[in-house]
Amino acid sequence: MKHVLIVCGDPSADRHGAALIDALKAKRPDIRISALGGSHMQQKADAFLYPLVGVGGFGFWEPLVKLPQLWKAMASIKTLFKDDRPDIVVPMDYYGFNIHVARRAHKAGIPVAYYISPQVWASRPKRIAELAAAVNKMLVIFPFEEDLYKKADVPVRFVGHPLIERLPAPGSESFAPTFGLLPGSRRGTVLRHLPLLVQTAEILRREFPDARCFLFRPEEIEEDVYIPFLEHVPWIKLTTDPDYGTRKALWLAIGVSGTAALENMLLGIPMIIMYKLSRMTYWIANALIRVPYVGIPNLLANRAIVPELIQDDATPEALAQAAATFLSTSKRRAEMRQTLLSLRSTLADGGSARAAEEILGMIA
Repeated sequence: MKHVLIVCGDPSADRHGAALIDALKAKRPDIRISALGGSHMQQKADAFLYPLVGVGGFGFWEPLVKLPQLWKAMASIKTLFKDDRPDIVVPMDYYGFNIHVARRAHKAGIPVAYYISPQVWASRPKRIAELAAAVNKMLVIFPFEEDLYKKADVPVRFVGHPLIERLPAPGSESFAPTFGLLPGSRRGTVLRHLPLLVQTAEILRREFPDARCFLFRPEEIEEDVYIPFLEHVPWIKLTTDPDYGTRKALWLAIGVSGTAALENMLLGIPMIIMYKLSRMTYWIANALIRVPYVGIPNLLANRAIVPELIQDDATPEALAQAAATFLSTSKRRAEMRQTLLSLRSTLADGGSARAAEEILGMIA
């Protein structure tokens, strides 16, 4: 019976990891899966070693604070390698932790298939060489990543983006003007952006009094995190929207870059991308970033199709002004929607199944 270890530390990757487990078991029902991740992978894995998604550890400073938890997670992997050696290790994104997992597996002679590349194309390209020394193959989800690794002589396959598998088909915008707020998928990110987005919504409410507003909450974050910010704005409706029924009918989404922006792109939802960091973190990040955009839609299109308001540009007034141009002009919304949906075909469907094929092929 083959044994696979999958390691992820991000909420979005946790869902993709669960889909990968389903794909592996569909092809090999007898396969055994051990995992570190979140609640979605915990439901699917045969052995769940540690709730790594709950630890976080993103950015430049947070990993230092989370060292005890990260050490405990790594200890569970060391024990597994000793007592129940896996046939292959599959790290998913989460570079700061997973590069150490990959190196430890490589040193132990265990094949490594790194599924979902860290964003080495955005900053710190030297990490490609570090990955090359620790992995047997990269399984990437964006087409431009395949070219990047090929140029560095790293074995790679573009498998397609697993997000397409769980999203519904794009819908039509609602009859009444409706906009959505997406402050992020991690607690810290939500707390940083939510006050700003609520203030933006209040400005828009004055200009568009009949507009409806929805605030989207990931299932992993408790409702209590949001309630204090909404007591004076009962017209902002909090929703988890698990089937994306509310989201795909939006006239406009205002939210952070990352998975939320990619979801909006795949659903054809016009959007404004925003993001704020602490002053020191932004200063460091700005010195490292090597791409002209932060949003995946703009990176895929290689041009600015979605407005990006980052750091000092992300004020309630500026966000509301940008949003108003879309809420008041159906032509602009239609143009962006058409452009976003044209990018959907660049991300091939069936990513989980192709990733599973590659992983099983490496341990056949």
